[in-house]
Amino acid sequence: MKEFGSNLVGKLLIAMPDMDDPRFAQSVIYICAHSDEGAMGLIVNKPKPKVRFSDLLKQLDISKSDASRDIRVHCGGPVEMTRGFVLHTSDYQSGVGTLEVSEGIGMTATLDVLEDIATGQGPVTSMLALGYAGWGPGQLESEIADNGWLTSDARNDILFGRANEHKWNAAIKLLGIDPLMLSSSGGRA
Repeated sequence: MKEFGSNLVGKLLIAMPDMDDPRFAQSVIYICAHSDEGAMGLIVNKPKPKVRFSDLLKQLDISKSDASRDIRVHCGGPVEMTRGFVLHTSDYQSGVGTLEVSEGIGMTATLDVLEDIATGQGPVTSMLALGYAGWGPGQLESEIADNGWLTSDARNDILFGRANEHKWNAAIKLLGIDPLMLSSSGGRA
């Protein structure tokens, strides 16, 4: 296996056009954790069209105030799809625990962030993901070496923008690549 020495925390993982796993086809994933033990990220461009934030609040018996912001609910990945993760700007810190992913970006997976968003006290910019994408030790590195994924720096407009249908193209263009020119077969020396 090709040696992959960089930590991907805070980076975008962009699916190659011929991704053979339909769960990840044209996905853009923000990597929240990456170590020798594996990796974890949230898909940021696949909203759950039939799931509304206000309905989730009702299910969780969380009251909304007039200051509540409605945020989009995304499919964060195929693992633990009933568990919620809020990716947000670092203007918010949970009293229970927020993971600082990168400069300016945090992730909170505790109920208090939803309560705070419902009362207008939460982060200024956020998205809610149900589930996450996860990889075991060496698995993500192997998939990158096999040309399954591209990596890029992240930008807030891609993480939090509302035009989900354009995020994959925008992420690839960050690399200076025309998406139509991509091929999954890369050279090996």
